[in-house]
Amino acid sequence: MKSEQARQNPEELCDTVSHTSAAVAASSLTDPRLADPRAVKSGQALRAALLDLLERKPLEQVTVREIAAGAGVHYATFFRHYPTKEALLDDVAADQIDRLVDLTLPVLDKVDWHASFTALAVYVEEHRKLWTVLLTGGAAGAMRAELLRVSKEVAVGRALQDSFMPVELAVICTVSLIVEIVSWWLRQPENTVSVAQVALILHQVVLPSTVQSAL
Repeated sequence: MKSEQARQNPEELCDTVSHTSAAVAASSLTDPRLADPRAVKSGQALRAALLDLLERKPLEQVTVREIAAGAGVHYATFFRHYPTKEALLDDVAADQIDRLVDLTLPVLDKVDWHASFTALAVYVEEHRKLWTVLLTGGAAGAMRAELLRVSKEVAVGRALQDSFMPVELAVICTVSLIVEIVSWWLRQPENTVSVAQVALILHQVVLPSTVQSAL
């Protein structure tokens, strides 16, 4: 029988759902051996709903109920996938990094660095509200970690030619510079710093400092 407190505030009751269970459910979205088609569909809908909401208001004003409603799933279903809305945002952050890498890696392989930085800046500008949350809000740590992980993967197998800097350090410095420059840009009023200006800053600051050494 439910307690009086649970009847008065069911959202608090749902918030007590096991983090372990949520983690297992979330892992099933990415592991094809564990994936339930319905779970995958629900997870995709939850991520899409959060993205839509973040385009209109900051994360702190978004509720789990709004995310569930936007995804067309039951409120309790949310907690079968994620323990909190912040955990969902972390998953969105990883997905956004993957999309960004898919966009920029073909350019990187052509060694057209300015075009690569321009592509990065254009993508961030097109999703400015979301990336403002990701890089300057609660997901900033997850974004940095994911950028670093992906950058290390990109660096693997690329020979260091006459480099004065160990590849791991070069990757750390490169990622840190990119994140700090883009984060600074997103904190500026819109339309005060153009995509072209950001791409130029990235090209002139990041490339001479670390990228040529690492890649």
